[in-house]
Amino acid sequence: MKVKDWGLEMKILDRFKLDGMTAIVTGCRRGIGKSIALALAEAGADIVGVSRSLEPQGSDVENEVLALGRRFMAYRCDFADRKALRSFIERVLAEVPEIGILVNNAGSILRKPAAEYPEEYWDTMIEVNLNSQFILTREIGKKMLDRGAGKIIFIASLLSFQGGITVPGYAASKGGVGQLTKALANEWAARGVQVNAIAPGYFSTDNTVALRADTERNRAILARIPAGRWGEPQDLQGAAVFLASSASDYVNGTILTVDGGWMAR
Repeated sequence: MKVKDWGLEMKILDRFKLDGMTAIVTGCRRGIGKSIALALAEAGADIVGVSRSLEPQGSDVENEVLALGRRFMAYRCDFADRKALRSFIERVLAEVPEIGILVNNAGSILRKPAAEYPEEYWDTMIEVNLNSQFILTREIGKKMLDRGAGKIIFIASLLSFQGGITVPGYAASKGGVGQLTKALANEWAARGVQVNAIAPGYFSTDNTVALRADTERNRAILARIPAGRWGEPQDLQGAAVFLASSASDYVNGTILTVDGGWMAR
């Protein structure tokens, strides 16, 4: 929706509504992806959920989306498998005629000191966290460009800005996600498609189990976060709804940090 459509008369809260829209959310089975899918559904969007191990029917995320009165369509896709990714894209484009929102959340992390980091780890990180996201966004983005409207949200990271420790592949992939966000925004903003990213700080998810279990690292991380706590998946819901809605129509190429103040230190 463009400014010329709502002028100055549309109420501000109405600009955050997603009624009539359909959103793809990758990596939606649990954690951050599930929380974002539920937020978009509560705002009015139907959800196309994608995950490597998502149940065809009856998943927790499906049940919760349905309880909100929205539709849920479940797909499985291993984002490390290029053939599986292409098959998913072909199928979803055939079965879901108009996708207005794409949330690229699926990702993984593999830890090892850089001098010992296997090439297999590196290849997996780049394939899952960057290559697959570019391919999916390119193909879904084409349809958005044809319609002159769309919202694309990447899930970046604090390691889109920083190097991290013992996660060189992850850091490289998330740095690439940040730059891809800006590159696509430069080309697509004038054609009605907003491309932005959310960079979560330190969140309580499966990816941070090892960090939270390490007493010294956990203490050091909390000492730097002004908010004094780890983030919870629900802390990302407001940012996701904003970037998916017409309230963000003039926001392009932004990496929005949701980090409890980490980057302010």
